[in-house]
Amino acid sequence: MSLAADLLTLTKPRVISLLLLTAVAPMFITDAGVPPAALVVWVILGGYLMAGGANAINMWFDRDVDLHMSRTRERPVPTGRIRPLAALGFGIGLGVISFVLFWNLVNPLSASLALAGLLFYVFIYTVWLKRSTPQNIVIGGAAGAFPPLVGWTAVTGRLDLAAVYLFAIVFYWTPPHFWALALMKREEYAKAGIPMMPVVHGAHRTKVQMLGYTIILVPLTLLPWLSGTQGAIYAGTALLLGARLLWYCVRLFRESEGSGLPWKMYRYSLGYLALLFVAMGVDRAFPVGHLRPPVEVTLLEVPTTPLKTP
Repeated sequence: MSLAADLLTLTKPRVISLLLLTAVAPMFITDAGVPPAALVVWVILGGYLMAGGANAINMWFDRDVDLHMSRTRERPVPTGRIRPLAALGFGIGLGVISFVLFWNLVNPLSASLALAGLLFYVFIYTVWLKRSTPQNIVIGGAAGAFPPLVGWTAVTGRLDLAAVYLFAIVFYWTPPHFWALALMKREEYAKAGIPMMPVVHGAHRTKVQMLGYTIILVPLTLLPWLSGTQGAIYAGTALLLGARLLWYCVRLFRESEGSGLPWKMYRYSLGYLALLFVAMGVDRAFPVGHLRPPVEVTLLEVPTTPLKTP
């Protein structure tokens, strides 16, 4: 495998593709209208570099545990194809380049939120929580919920309550999504010494919590509709997608281990989040069934252009 391919692997491109979708879709549903194509390109590029930098640093720190898991032992760092310090430097470099790009070509608020996502993923999840608590993915999963905030603020220059709804959707989606994978890889996580929920509390309690988070998630996805940001197309899609996800959780709770259902649910949950955010853009293109005009509640605003002087 070439050096370029190994460096690309460090960024986890398949993981980033979903993160970028959750960043770009919110850019098309704000009250600012359709964003300029150049801005979308900069957000995609900056978002990839920031997330890729975070993933590379994660692979540097987790090189010891990656050796014990079948899905990670062939990564560039544990195999020795890339030296640990080189991976660390590569990750930090990507983060710096991304921050500069966001700051100068998007806006300082988006740059700060993107950097906050990297720092949260590296220091809160990877360094602190992942090896210390079965709640690691619950709290640490917030890192994956930053992209909607980045995309929203890239267009508006402000952080609105509507963007926080999107953050919350990704946050509550993460535990049932990731624990489906953890159920399949429980023995490997145990061997690696990672206290994932199925390892510490067993499959039954994990399934109970997956069901609980999904029960919260489904009505939570309706908040954009209830607040007037989204219309009937989005609401209907959210209900249909959510009903299927809930169905998977109920089946998983009732069925015995070894059924192959965790893998099916894991794959569906990826498509679930992608389709949910695509539906937001489709809904904005065909605005029908809005309960009320959207009322934006601004939580934070940073000027994106110099103030005019008299």
